[in-house]
Amino acid sequence: MARQHPVMQASLWMAGALLSFMGLALGGRELAAELTTFQILFFRSVIGLAVVGIVLWRSGWRQILTRRLGLHALRNVAHYAGQYGWFYGLAYIPLAQVFAIEFTAPIWTTVLATIFLNERMTRWRALAVALGMAGLLVILRPWGTTLHPAALIVLAAAVAFAFSHVFTKKLAHTDTPLTVLFYMTAMQLPMGLVPALSAWATPSPAMWPWLLTVGVTALTAHYCLTHAFALVDATVVIPMDFLRLPLIALVGVLFYREPLEWPVLAGGALMLWGNLINIGAERRRETAVADWPLEIGD
Repeated sequence: MARQHPVMQASLWMAGALLSFMGLALGGRELAAELTTFQILFFRSVIGLAVVGIVLWRSGWRQILTRRLGLHALRNVAHYAGQYGWFYGLAYIPLAQVFAIEFTAPIWTTVLATIFLNERMTRWRALAVALGMAGLLVILRPWGTTLHPAALIVLAAAVAFAFSHVFTKKLAHTDTPLTVLFYMTAMQLPMGLVPALSAWATPSPAMWPWLLTVGVTALTAHYCLTHAFALVDATVVIPMDFLRLPLIALVGVLFYREPLEWPVLAGGALMLWGNLINIGAERRRETAVADWPLEIGD
């Protein structure tokens, strides 16, 4: 049987990622009717740790050995804060708005990488940041409507996710993705348990399928996304990933009768444009660096 083209394979992985992200959002919205955000995060970690534990049991536990526990702890504090803000936002503002604000994370990552990783702020990266900020203003419209506090919490979550991305980039030099996932679930479990105990509510039987959905899709979303990035260039994956925005907007309309607001889609399009400009500039720079020795020899 003929081997599938890498773009087709990446499309299938992205379909899995998109379904996972939508399942995660739906699960978070449904669980918010009974559980606190801390409880949702606690159960997410329990289920995620069980899944990762099964994988490690089959592949070997030695790979979780690390000399960078401190950096894992910093990453997980940041990631937990981001997860908290994201799930909190799902309960109070439209799903599409949560996803659109979350898409500012690459903007903050660019800024933080300049500060903490000594990466250079090129004019193209600066343009991407400017377009991203413009998109954010179009989405939030602070000048025209009353801004829901949850939108600001989701924005803070996007900044926290950016810190998490920066720390993950540093960990990627020494630790495997499975190691990162293990410490993510193991460290974030007590972070959710301690505050959850103060207002504990036992989930009803109707909530358990949604808890499983959140626990599993939180892992499968990033697993599928990682595989897609491994198969094709980011210029192919990023536009597919941005399909999350119109798809989740449609889910909000169909399941929760949320209004389909054009500023959210327009703001997301500006962010996508900025991302594609930045990715294209990075590709040209890498090509120029790779070709430089050949040009000298001609």
